[in-house]
Amino acid sequence: MTVSIDTAALTARLAGTAPPDNPRAVSLPAATAHWPAELVASLADELKPAGVLVPIVERRAGLTVLLTERSAELKHHAGQIAFPGGRMEPGDPDIVQTALRETHEEVGIAPDRVTVVGYLPPLPTVTGYAVTPVIGVVREPLTPSIDRAEVSSAFEVPLAFVLDRANARAGTRRFQGREIPVVEFRYAGHRIWGATAHMLVELRKVVLK
Repeated sequence: MTVSIDTAALTARLAGTAPPDNPRAVSLPAATAHWPAELVASLADELKPAGVLVPIVERRAGLTVLLTERSAELKHHAGQIAFPGGRMEPGDPDIVQTALRETHEEVGIAPDRVTVVGYLPPLPTVTGYAVTPVIGVVREPLTPSIDRAEVSSAFEVPLAFVLDRANARAGTRRFQGREIPVVEFRYAGHRIWGATAHMLVELRKVVLK
């Protein structure tokens, strides 16, 4: 079912969310119940805090979600679809500023062009991070300025597409010779899966609750 929502309604539905008191305190995705024990155990290790921005762009045709394709040269998650963001640095006062700083560095969106409207709980990654999604509305005009060392491209997906439950598919990924279940979206030739897809599902749950 296609759901259309504007900025005011999105902001209202996210009003009850808050940044985490502890950005290392993660909640495990439901799919981890079917993951190998060693993979689940790795998520219980000491995780490094990180923040990503979920940029909701105000387009005349409706709200969109900005995503990036990570550089193929990166050590972790090379070539995958992701939100702009990264690990928390010592100079960051909080995880929100981490997400905004990293977004500015990766795609050129200045913090003063972002209105933070909500948060999702920190999510663990297999690379040892606890990632807090910060949801922010970005005003037009918007032309991303990409740091090619980290990002190969950027594209937008209609928020209505994300909010349609029919577009979240069951997929798999291979880990240590085994297939494990994941959720994924397919849009305009892009496969959005892993932590990024999980964040989109969690966003949908909060917006449509």
